[in-house]
Amino acid sequence: MRRLLSAVITAAVCLLGATAMRGQAEKPLMAEQVFKNVQVLKGIPVREFMGTMGFFSAATGMNCTQCHVDESGGNWARYADDTELKQTTRRMIGMVNNINQSWFRGRRVVTCYSCHRGGARPLVIPDLTEQYSEPVVRVPDEILRDFDGVPSAAQILDKYVQAIGGMQRLSGLTSYVAKGVFEGYDDFDKYPVEIYAKAPGQRTTISHGVYGDSTTTYDGRNGWVAAPEAVTPVSVLPVTGGDLDGARVEAELAFPGRLKQMLTEWRVGAPLTIDYREVYIVQGRLAPGGLPVKLFFDRQSGLLVRLVHYADTAVGRIPTQVDYEDYRDVAGIKMPFKLTRTWTDGRSIIELRSVELNVPIDAAKFAKPAPPAPPSK
Repeated sequence: MRRLLSAVITAAVCLLGATAMRGQAEKPLMAEQVFKNVQVLKGIPVREFMGTMGFFSAATGMNCTQCHVDESGGNWARYADDTELKQTTRRMIGMVNNINQSWFRGRRVVTCYSCHRGGARPLVIPDLTEQYSEPVVRVPDEILRDFDGVPSAAQILDKYVQAIGGMQRLSGLTSYVAKGVFEGYDDFDKYPVEIYAKAPGQRTTISHGVYGDSTTTYDGRNGWVAAPEAVTPVSVLPVTGGDLDGARVEAELAFPGRLKQMLTEWRVGAPLTIDYREVYIVQGRLAPGGLPVKLFFDRQSGLLVRLVHYADTAVGRIPTQVDYEDYRDVAGIKMPFKLTRTWTDGRSIIELRSVELNVPIDAAKFAKPAPPAPPSK
C-alpha cells in the first residue's frame, strides 16, 4: 500500500516550483496547521515540511513507516503518533542546529546526511575497501569557478540550441501538448498522462492514477499541486520556495531558446561520465546568489541529458533530478520522449507517445486546479 501511494505521490509532484515574479502569491499552510504533534518543525510551509521528511529518508535510508507507526500507512492521523525514532530525531535536529550555530555562525554546514550518508546508524570504523577502491566521482554541491580546458557556458548552450533544431525553429515554438504514460516508483502499472506547455513558461501535468487525477501546474508565477485525498492531507497545495523555483526552471526548459536569458552567474564544472556518456556540467542561478541549477550536456551530441535543481528545507538542501532521454524529431525540433524525475521522496517515469506543437491551449489549463474528483467506478 505504501509503495502504491508513493507512486501516486510521484505523479502529483511531477513538475513543481518557480520564482522571482510571483505576484500576489497564495499564503501557504504551515505544517502545524495540517499535521498534529508537530513540535520542532513549526512555522514552515507544508511543502517544506514534506521535503524535510524526504531529507530524513535520504539521510537514513528509511521510509515513512520505518520511522512512524505501521498504521500510518494510509492513515494521515496516525503520523502524529510518537515513536522512539521520532523523539530521537527531534533531539538530533537540536544537536545539528547547535553545532551550526556554535561553530559556523548559523550557516548550515553540518546536516543529518553529513554523518548518516544513507544509513540508519552513522559508521564509526573506516572501511578499508572503500579507502583503497577507485574514488567515486561526485558532482560538487556548487561549482565555485570555471574548470580549465573546457568550452565556455555560452559555447555549450549554443551547441545545445543547434542540436535540438536551431534558434529559428525554437523561436517559432509557442506551445505543445504531449500525451503518454506515467510510471511511479516501485510500481509496474502505467497510467495515462498529459503535459500542456505554453511559452514563455507555463506548464501543467495531469496524471490519471488509480485514486483519481493528480495535477501539477505552474502558471508563470505561481504553482499548485492537486492530488487525491488518499495520497495527500491537503487536496490543493500551493508550491513554495525552492520547489517553485524548480517548477519555473522545468517549465522554461520546455522552450529552450530562452535558456541563456533565464539563468545568470554561469559556471562550467569538470567533465564527468553519466551512464557511460561523457558530459559537461553547466551551472546557473535564477537570481544572483540564489540556489544553483545544474545542466548536464552530452559532449558529443550537445543534447541536455540531466537537470538538477534544489530546494532548502528546515534541515538541509534537497535535490530534484530530471533525466532526458529518447530524443525524437517533432517538426524539426528534437524533444525528449522519456523523462525520469527523481527526488528524495520517490521517482517517476514519463514516456511520451505523441507531441503536437503550436496548438491552442485553453488558459484554464494553467489556472489553480480544483480538488480532484474521486475516480469513476
